[in-house]
Formats: sequence, C-alpha cells, structure tokens
Amino acid sequence: MTQVAMGTRQGRGALLAAVLGTGMAFLDGTVVNVALREMGRDLDASLSDLQWITNGYLLSLASLILLGGSLGDRFGRRRLFVVGVVGFAVASLVCGLAQTPEQLIAARLLQGVGGALLTPGSLAMIQSVFRQEDRGRAIGAWSGLAGVSTAIGPFVGGWLIDYASWRWIFLINVPLAVLTVVAALRYVPETSDPESAHEFDVVGAVLGALALAGVTFALIQSESIGRGPAIAVGAAGVVAGVCFVVQERRSPHPMMPLSLFGSRLFSASNLMTFLVYAALGAVSFFLVIQLQTVSGYGALAAGLATLPMTILMLLFSSRAGDLSSRIGPRVPMSLGPAICAAGTLMLVGVDEDPSYWLDVFPGVTVFAVGLTLLVAPLTATVLAAAPDRYAGIASGINNAVARAGTLLAIAALPVAVGLTGADYERPRAFDLGYERAMIACAVLLALGGLVSWVAVRRPEAVVTSDA
Repeated sequence: MTQVAMGTRQGRGALLAAVLGTGMAFLDGTVVNVALREMGRDLDASLSDLQWITNGYLLSLASLILLGGSLGDRFGRRRLFVVGVVGFAVASLVCGLAQTPEQLIAARLLQGVGGALLTPGSLAMIQSVFRQEDRGRAIGAWSGLAGVSTAIGPFVGGWLIDYASWRWIFLINVPLAVLTVVAALRYVPETSDPESAHEFDVVGAVLGALALAGVTFALIQSESIGRGPAIAVGAAGVVAGVCFVVQERRSPHPMMPLSLFGSRLFSASNLMTFLVYAALGAVSFFLVIQLQTVSGYGALAAGLATLPMTILMLLFSSRAGDLSSRIGPRVPMSLGPAICAAGTLMLVGVDEDPSYWLDVFPGVTVFAVGLTLLVAPLTATVLAAAPDRYAGIASGINNAVARAGTLLAIAALPVAVGLTGADYERPRAFDLGYERAMIACAVLLALGGLVSWVAVRRPEAVVTSDA
C-alpha cells in the first residue's frame, strides 16, 4: 500500500474522516455534561441516574475498545471504523428519542459499543496510512482538532439546550456520521495486520467489562443498595479485574498483549493517561453543573465559559506535537498536567456569584494551556512506544485507560465528596462537594505530571518487542 502524505488531497481527506469520527465520539463525551441538569429535570432523574447517563457510555466504551482495536487490525481498520460510526449514529438516534432515564442509559451503553469500534480505528488509520515522516504532524493535527470537539462540547450543548432541546445533542450525530462515512470510504485506504490472530479474546472482553461494571456499580449505587452489598459487588469487580490480567497472560491471542507493558515508556504513558483523564473528566462533569446549579448560568453561558479551551486547542495543539518531536515528550507531558492542576485550583473559587473574567476565565485559560501542551505528545508517545503492527491495539489500550479513568472518577468522586440524590439541584450542597472534588482533581493531575517526569523519555530510546 502506498502511504499518504500530509498536504495532499487524500491526506486531507483521510485526516478529515479520522477527525470527524473521533470528534463525534469525543464531542458526545463532553456535550452530555452540560445537558445533565436539563435531562434530570425532563426525565425526573436522580444524581445516580445522571452518573449512569455519563458512565454507561464510558463503561461499554472502555470495556470493548481493546476488542475494537484488535478487530480493526484483523478485519480492516477502515471497515471497523465505518461500522462503529454507523452503530454510533443509530444509538444516538435512540438516545434522542428516550422517554425515561433507563431508556437513555441503555442507549448510551449502545453508543459506547459504536465508540469502541470507531475510536481506536481513527488513530490506527492515521498511524498506518500516513508516511512515517508525516505521522507526528498528522497525529498533532488529529489531537488538536479532535480535542477541539471535546472542548467545544459544552458550548454546542448549551446552545442546543437553550434554543432547541437536549435531545438534539444526540440527534446531531446522525448527519455528522453520514459525512464521516463518505469521507472514510472515499479517501482512506484499507489497512490491516496480516499477522493478526484469527481468534479473539472474548473471555478477556467479558472479564474486563465485569471488572469495570462491578466497581462502577458499587461506587454509584452504594447509597441505594447499602454499604454491605456495594462492597460485595465492588470486590467481585476487583476479582474480575485480577482474572482479566491472568487471562491476558495465558491467552494465545490476548486482547491486551501484556508484552507491550514491557516498555517503560508505554506503561508510564498509560499510567499518566489514567490519572490525567480521570481528573479531566471529573473537572468537566463538576464545573458545568456548578456553573448552572450554583452560579446561576444558563446552559449556553456555561458552555461559553469554557471557550478558551476550544481556541487554544485549535491554535496550538499541532505546534505542541511539533515541539514534542523536537525536545522529547518528557517536558510537555510533565509540565502540561502541572499547569492543568494550577488551573483547576484557580476554579475552586467559582461560587454563587462569580465574576467570569476574574473567577472563571483565568482558571479555564490556565487549564487549557496545560491541556494543549500535553494531549498531542501523550498520544504520539503511546503509539511510538509500541510496534507498528500493534497500532490498533496500542491505540485501544490508551483509549480504554483514558475512558476507565474518567469512568471511575465520575463514579467515585460524587460519593467521596458527599453528593447524593438530587444534590445537583441544591446549590449549597453541590457547592461544598464541588470544592472538594476540584482539589482532588488537582492532586490527580499533579501525580500525572510527576509520573511523566520520573518515567517518560524519548520514544526512540525505548526498545519494544513484537512478541
């Protein structure tokens, strides 16, 4: 297969397809947060229902994304990417028509299945389709543009809620999916791994899903089912997680080849990913609700409050990728989370009567600087630490780690800071929990930066195995 160059028509088209697909999934991951309050009111949902509306998607995504990467390597990355986009669009349509919290949660679980197929496929397409000398730049552009979709989510969601309905945050995915499929079929050549296994680690996929589901259910439902049953369910999830690791070690065709973690760089980058994305997901979850419940912002105003993230990611993510290529990933991957932590601490002061320019804008802007600095280097480093033939699996592992971090943070932090029931509608109760949650997020970000500083080195200094 002739590889594609950046700047050509096919290169731009291939990048467009990858960005549209991933952006659709990433947009959905953040746009929902700004709509949670309206969904709760419209569907008469509890705080635990709102957590599941967010975490149902993350649960199936994190559980199956490794399998999605393996399937893409075996049957074709473009093919599985297109299947995932179509499935995501169908599930989005069901989400937009849901009439109860339970229906919406079920549809979100289905959305996660589609996301598990398309998300690793998009990055694996870039890694396998573009020329070696263009990959860093392509990944930087992908990170920046896909990151913009994440950052713009609250703005888009706020506008749709204020001027249409929360249902449109899901229905808008249908036309986006059509554009994505057309671009992929027209511009992206098919790639696969001819040496990939013909059998798949179904047992590993089931054990991984049970591990995440058990721990998540125990954290979110601890109040409703009681402490004893919650501990039992959580312990069952931990046991399933241990069995998952054993299965991956013994399986002749593991969904997650443990040999990849023989690379110190790969292991450290994924640990940093877990810590940082746990914090990023929780910051987004708490901030947009805080602005609406405590500060009195409308949905659109809450979305606009995070606009600096969109602008900085759009303008500078590709340059951050270039910088990392020149100086190595250690500094941006260490400094980025530290800056994000500083921005998070600055946002602790957002209360019932904030000045946007004095209380919200500075923290959001500092947070955005750190985010812009770390995203592209992190993505490129994870892929560079794995052999090319494992592009889909490496991408899947990193995405699974990121989503699992967000999933567990959103499940655990409300419980840890004392938020339950309808507290998302009670300003005083939510404000106290918000302050504690943001401090916890700053600690997670600082730990992520520390991990990078201690363990991350230039990718070319690391020898990875094809075993």
